[in-house]
Amino acid sequence: MELYFSNDTFTFNLQIGKFDVPQEAIYPVFFTGALIYLFAVLSNGTILALIITQRSLHRPMFYILFSLPLTDLIGITCALPRILVDIVTQSNTVYYPTCVIQAFLLHLYGGSVLFALAAMSIDRYIAICKPLRYNSIMTPFTLCRVIALVWGLDFALVLVLFALQARLPKCKTFIVNVYCDNPSLLRISCAGDTNVNNVYGLAMTGFMQIISVSVQLFSYVQILITCISHTQSNARVKAINTCLAQLITFCLFEIVTTLTILSYRFENISLNAQRLCGMMIFTFLPVVNPVVYGMKTKNIRNVLFVLWKKQKNAST
Repeated sequence: MELYFSNDTFTFNLQIGKFDVPQEAIYPVFFTGALIYLFAVLSNGTILALIITQRSLHRPMFYILFSLPLTDLIGITCALPRILVDIVTQSNTVYYPTCVIQAFLLHLYGGSVLFALAAMSIDRYIAICKPLRYNSIMTPFTLCRVIALVWGLDFALVLVLFALQARLPKCKTFIVNVYCDNPSLLRISCAGDTNVNNVYGLAMTGFMQIISVSVQLFSYVQILITCISHTQSNARVKAINTCLAQLITFCLFEIVTTLTILSYRFENISLNAQRLCGMMIFTFLPVVNPVVYGMKTKNIRNVLFVLWKKQKNAST
């Protein structure tokens, strides 16, 4: 796809929006953000390392779960470090190709969360509702196809979104938001019909939501029916607990996304608050998700406890 520029006014060095941070609060904000980022990297990295190294987690459920901390790391790494640097340096410039890459990865992050949660719900549905057929259904080949579908479909949808955006000539140099995304890149276009981009963007978002919500709704309704009909209370509790982390993560994602959308619809909300709400999608969830899975997933919790106990014994 050929990208057009208007050489009269366009430059690859773009100006980008910034948070209005008082001078005395710059370094406290920077160090707080750095601690948040460090915690997200360590916690998500720990989940990834456990899934890779611990044989007890070499199961379809955790191979699919692997996508979630991975995509959380992509989301927070693409957004937070550059914003923290901008707060300290007050430069607020971004190189156009870097801006496009950031926007692409952030949109990839949003879609992969939805599709990964849908895939995880299907895995739980088969494990709880069809336990005797689980191993025959969730074969390594099926697992590879599921993971490839999660990432492949997300990548294809986002790639088309940015191909449509790239066809438009660019002549403006100011990115309204504090991070780059597709709507911000559309605003620096000086000509061309953006109706196709807007329609496709809405359709893509709706498609991702409908697919994810429909798959999860079907899976968890079937699981609920199975749990209600099960005679053993311990089995019901165990089945519900295996789904709890996914449900919490999905609800948090939808709540944060809804708050972000609403923040841009009310004029009395300050620009700083709107930008902060937008940042929550890429910062709040990558911090909270590994905590949720560490606390609510029994297998991960047990592995962490065993490793901690071994480390404690080795140090004494």
